[in-house]
Amino acid sequence: MERVAIQDGLSFSRIVYGTWRADEDDSAPAHVQAKIEACLEQGITTLDLADIYGGYTVEKIIGDALRAAPGLREQVEIVTKTGIVAPIGKFAVKPVKYYDTSPDYIAAAIETSRAEIGTDVIDLLLIHRPDPMMDHHATGEALDRAVDSGKVRAVGVSNFRPWDVSLLQSAMETDLVVNQIELSLSSIDAYTNGDLAFLQENAIAPMAWSPLGGGGLMTGEGPVADLLDRMATDAGTDRAAVAMAWLLAHPARILPVMGTNRIERIRAFSDAFRVPMDREAWYALYTAALGAEVP
Repeated sequence: MERVAIQDGLSFSRIVYGTWRADEDDSAPAHVQAKIEACLEQGITTLDLADIYGGYTVEKIIGDALRAAPGLREQVEIVTKTGIVAPIGKFAVKPVKYYDTSPDYIAAAIETSRAEIGTDVIDLLLIHRPDPMMDHHATGEALDRAVDSGKVRAVGVSNFRPWDVSLLQSAMETDLVVNQIELSLSSIDAYTNGDLAFLQENAIAPMAWSPLGGGGLMTGEGPVADLLDRMATDAGTDRAAVAMAWLLAHPARILPVMGTNRIERIRAFSDAFRVPMDREAWYALYTAALGAEVP
């Protein structure tokens, strides 16, 4: 499995396993461990979590699996996100959903995540959403402090626009190394609205959430679906592999975050590397997604 350098001493597998639905299936440690091992068999070592996933339960679900299998934690990289306070789970009494990027909240969230996951060090911590109330000086200092403490190896953001990234980075000593954005054949704006160009210019790794359009690319109909089917047949794969190959072919070295609870689907993730994707094939899919030829 190809790897992407995130910063000195830290690299991620090119495909990342997303855990946002881990609470919707058998969440027993043995079953979760089996999913992680299906990833490792292909060289997929990076796990994407968030404190809010599963109503603030997924970090512990993954942690229970890691605790039940000594040595497994050393084989994976842990990405988790924080900053969303929603009136569910442990925050059920909250009257409204909001974002909190204050230093106290970030520090407390790091301690909770470390305890739930059962790890001394979080490999990558992301601010989950842009916070309109963010004090970038305070948030930046909190992230710097988290890295300096050794509790977090690297920091980044999720769903930030270029100006959001620049604002936060301006108040930091530590580099923001990742932005996790929505990107797929169902969501192509980042290719032309400056988001992906900004990340490339600043050597920030793009992670793509919902790379299959929330599953819509697997079940949908129309020009994109027809082309995915033809290319999948030619490659002896399925639509998912072609849709991932389209993301993987881009020079920005996008890291798709793939989430499923079906072990047979996990085992097929690496089929994406068997799909030919030259410039003409890439643009054929892009054109289908646009609904018109490029200008």
